[in-house]
Amino acid sequence: MGRPLRRPVGVSVRSNAPGIVWDRSQATLGAVYALPAAVAMLSDPPTGLALAVGVLPAAIVGLAPTRRARRAVVVLGTLIGVPLFLGSLLANVPWLAVATIGGLGVAAAWLAARSRFGFIAMTLSLPMIGVGLSYTDVGQSAGLAGLMIAGSIYACLVSMLWPEHPPGAARPPAAPPTLEYGIRLGAAGATAAAIGFLAGLEHVGWACAAALLVMRPSEEMQRLRSVGRIAAVAAGALAAIALVRLHPPVAVYSAAAILAVGGAAATNRSRWYVTSAFTTFLVFLLLLYATPEDADTRFAERLGETLLGVAIAYAFGLAIPALRRRRASQRQ
Repeated sequence: MGRPLRRPVGVSVRSNAPGIVWDRSQATLGAVYALPAAVAMLSDPPTGLALAVGVLPAAIVGLAPTRRARRAVVVLGTLIGVPLFLGSLLANVPWLAVATIGGLGVAAAWLAARSRFGFIAMTLSLPMIGVGLSYTDVGQSAGLAGLMIAGSIYACLVSMLWPEHPPGAARPPAAPPTLEYGIRLGAAGATAAAIGFLAGLEHVGWACAAALLVMRPSEEMQRLRSVGRIAAVAAGALAAIALVRLHPPVAVYSAAAILAVGGAAATNRSRWYVTSAFTTFLVFLLLLYATPEDADTRFAERLGETLLGVAIAYAFGLAIPALRRRRASQRQ
């Protein structure tokens, strides 16, 4: 059961990358991605903020070396948007949602050991199903999924204006996930979702997504992502709260969206897990723009559910393997 499967295609780790990388060209590209959102925000801030969230996946994935390869960002947007919509559909049937998350965790890990598509499914698509559990309004989730796909199409067209560049240095390949890891991944996501439903959390998907986003076959990488997720979520939420409490003019929100998407793009090659600071910042602006008085409640909710998800990921990703190793050593 624990035997590694065949090495996944194109999967690598970032152990040799700097903690934080800032790429000015990517920052400019991200700012251009955010321009439609910034313009829309001047007349309709909620729509503009939703558009900014829609182009975030393209900003985070980075600019591929060749124009031909950049077309893949449209596929990526689809592999993120459609799972979010699927999660929204499942949110109305809790037992099915929990079972689906558990089963897909196993299937995604199995695929990740065989293909690049499987790796994307495991690290992005599966967590987005978890995110979708927070949206019981199917129409709202369909709109957000559509914005992500449309944003990826727009980002793909914009990226064609950037010159091609040589590929970066190849990173050492990561260890392929085992089927046993897939079972633990699915169990972590299913546990987080079940707790969210049973506790009646307003955003069931926040804890589930946190657990699935920080889980990694590499224990070192999971530890880094766990600490990074908590710190980044707290930083992004606090920055958004500070902004909405100033009650600034709409133009400031437009500028903030450009800076957030540009920052996400500029730091996408960082080893530290900083991207969630930018995503949390935009999501909190969207949540609090009309109701800034809810800031304290939203912050406690987001941070608490992030801590819950990270704790569940720790149990299944780090504690259980450590316990198995300890028992194995005692038997020798």
